[in-house]
Amino acid sequence: MPTVACPKCSSVNRVPQERLTDNPNCGRCGAALFEGRPAVLTAANFDRHANAELPLLVDFWAEWCGPCKVMAPQFEAAARSLEPHVRLGKLDTEAEHETAGRHGIRSIPTMILFRGGREVARTSGAMTSAQIVQWVRAQV
Repeated sequence: MPTVACPKCSSVNRVPQERLTDNPNCGRCGAALFEGRPAVLTAANFDRHANAELPLLVDFWAEWCGPCKVMAPQFEAAARSLEPHVRLGKLDTEAEHETAGRHGIRSIPTMILFRGGREVARTSGAMTSAQIVQWVRAQV
């Protein structure tokens, strides 16, 4: 039974694999566990999301980054395709520079796929939603 962190309160929820597509809600706050858009990640909630058993794809980005802005709607579209089997999240490297540094972010946009707290794949550079979905599916 995979665990998934709530995008609102970051509580870790256990959801049976066969119920992931049933629009599950958080057992603590009642919010939808999957919203079809990336979760906003911060230093305070990053580890809860990354350590969950459900794969987490993180877009490390910054407001001033042109390619990041171009990729933002593509990443959001990928969330609609990949959830609820993969959680997508965005981490602003300017606001959360310690978390970005801990993961060795040297260029942006960089996407890292985590599973159970471990990095399983990484890629840098802007991608279309189709490329993001294809890359993630090849990794999981």
